[in-house]
Amino acid sequence: MTSYPPFAPRRPNPLPTILAGAALALATFLLLDRSGWFTPAPSGDPRPVTPRGDLMEIEKTTTAVFEKYAPSVVHVTTEALARTMFGVQRYQEGTGTGFLWDDAGTVVTNYHVVQRVVEAGSRLKVAVGDALFDGAVIGTSKENDIAVIRIVAPPRGLAPIPIGTSADLKVGQFVLAIGNPYGLDRSLTTGIISALNRSLTTENAKMSGLIQTDAAINPGNSGGPLLDSAGRLIGMNTAILSPSGTNAGIGFAVPVDTINDIVPALLDGKSAQRHLGVYPYERAVRLPAQTGFTIGVPVVGLESGAGADAAGIKPYRLDDSERVLEWGDTIAAIDGKPVRSPTDLSRLLRGRKRGETVKVTLVRGDPDMAKVVDVAVALK
Repeated sequence: MTSYPPFAPRRPNPLPTILAGAALALATFLLLDRSGWFTPAPSGDPRPVTPRGDLMEIEKTTTAVFEKYAPSVVHVTTEALARTMFGVQRYQEGTGTGFLWDDAGTVVTNYHVVQRVVEAGSRLKVAVGDALFDGAVIGTSKENDIAVIRIVAPPRGLAPIPIGTSADLKVGQFVLAIGNPYGLDRSLTTGIISALNRSLTTENAKMSGLIQTDAAINPGNSGGPLLDSAGRLIGMNTAILSPSGTNAGIGFAVPVDTINDIVPALLDGKSAQRHLGVYPYERAVRLPAQTGFTIGVPVVGLESGAGADAAGIKPYRLDDSERVLEWGDTIAAIDGKPVRSPTDLSRLLRGRKRGETVKVTLVRGDPDMAKVVDVAVALK
């Protein structure tokens, strides 16, 4: 009888054990990794500085202009007296900006910034850097929203901003505005000239020939300088057009040529820039060939009782879409010199005296039947 050896016991398969161990190890690793176990501790050393290279040319321009001329920009505040349970105390009534006109402490700002000083005798303070000085209003031109202030006992070393011209400005030019919006001293904003010869009706006057800019202008910027890329004064920020009362990208500045006409007259104690008493349209229009003139400035309003009103000049009547409802007069020349833009009206009256009479050449009526009329207008 044949006998067989007994069967050897089967060895267990190690693969499941290995797989289970690997899965456990992987799960443990993932859990520890997510918990940050393997993440190195953060270094307490400062990070090395990465070199940035040179500034862009536009950055060099803005920084250079600001560093050089920001010290010429001042902060103007008005204070009033109020009776409280603790007695009579002073409180800040208004705030704005101004800029140095000369090294003797003369400051130019907006009339509306110092209006309460003029009308109610409020107290005026001028901050030059960190130093605060008393100020006095020495002249105003309400219709141009310009005021001149003299710093009482000014410090030495004041540096005025250089004067440019607004006669050759171009739409699209780069501009810089420095001011004190919401009391934040010497804030810089930049933009471009959006339009020229804009008209705007303010609380005090209907202004024309204004520079429109999209540089951010907010309450407190009033009276601040508008500069070109060379750092020259080309205007004074005066108003914004905004439903909310804050910057909406539509700001207006008084042209420097107007400022440079009026400020010297105010400093000399003379009357401000003379005017006809007309509100011109914001831009010139073409005239019928039979009149002998090519271009002129329409009259869209009159100052009651002024020379133009007394001389019988007739304004246009326009609807909200600026369509003509009634034809009026277009100014073609003053004393025989052509008027090609609203700014020409001011330029051609420079140096004239109150009450002086000028000859104003008008193109009157419907273009198809327009006639040329000369009238004598007494300046205001």
